[in-house]
Amino acid sequence: MAAKKKTAKKSAKKSVKKAAPKKAAAKKTAKKAAKKPAKKAAPKKKASGVKRKPNAAFMKAMTPSASLAAVIGSAPLPRTEVTKKLWAYIKKNDLQDSKNRRNINADDKLKDVFGGKKTVSMFEMTKLVAGHLK
Repeated sequence: MAAKKKTAKKSAKKSVKKAAPKKAAAKKTAKKAAKKPAKKAAPKKKASGVKRKPNAAFMKAMTPSASLAAVIGSAPLPRTEVTKKLWAYIKKNDLQDSKNRRNINADDKLKDVFGGKKTVSMFEMTKLVAGHLK
């Protein structure tokens, strides 16, 4: 029995010794992976102090339809300003859905703009508003 215990201890020691080189091998592969150069990103443009010019299509003043004018006013505005005024109206009247913040619950004025829909997602809203600008 003593011989079996000794061989069991020896085999346990051997397995421990064998396990250690495996960990070292794993560390070596991790080091090799860390040494590999990362993919180069596209070169960034340098800030030259010149402001970006906005796209002329967004800055063109557009006349809102009668139903949209009831919400934002009847003066011709660029699309960017139309969106800002629309969001100001939505926040002022607390029309953003409390559970799903992406949805807008329409009141009577906005139902006309949204084509009679009671709830519209914010992404669909811009598409529907575009139809009310000339």
